Amino acid sequence: MTTRSHARPDSPAPTSEPVHEAHPPHRGTRVLAVTRLLMAGIFLWAFVDKTFGLGYATPSGKGWIDGGSPTRGFLSGLDHGPFADTMRSWAGNAFADWLFMVGLLGIGLALLLGIGLRVAAVSGTVVLGLMWIAEWPLARFTDSGAPTHSTNPLIDYHVVEAAVLIVLAVVAAGDRWGLGRWWADLTPVRRNPWLR
Repeated sequence: MTTRSHARPDSPAPTSEPVHEAHPPHRGTRVLAVTRLLMAGIFLWAFVDKTFGLGYATPSGKGWIDGGSPTRGFLSGLDHGPFADTMRSWAGNAFADWLFMVGLLGIGLALLLGIGLRVAAVSGTVVLGLMWIAEWPLARFTDSGAPTHSTNPLIDYHVVEAAVLIVLAVVAAGDRWGLGRWWADLTPVRRNPWLR
């Protein structure tokens, strides 16, 4: 006995168009996982360099463990923008140092492990937003009249990195090569999806 499929006259003809899935295909999840790990490297490298003074952004002997301040060099050198005075007053303060370093470490570890990406996206966007405000790329000239060398008044690397953090959280990029699925199954996370 055979069954025949009867197509309704008003139904569209079948097409060979690919079906778009709700989640990225296999290859896309790998690209997102690599992007997540690269972003983890940015935050964790900054934390390690500022902690130990590896001679890159932080000179040797000026690391946090040597008594140096992770915020003093950057914030004390601000020379333009409406918030420069306020941010210069934060330079070297213990609260600014601790908040900055805990933020770098927490965001970096969340990205590395693939857990808490929503929290990392929000806190990372706040950190990057404050850095954008500090650098104030809208200004073409410093307070003394010298050029700031700003290349784009609105979209710089802080904005792009914040957007990447948000995308990684939205697509649950911690599920591949990370602990995202395990994390999402924990009872406190299921009850509080913002922890995802």
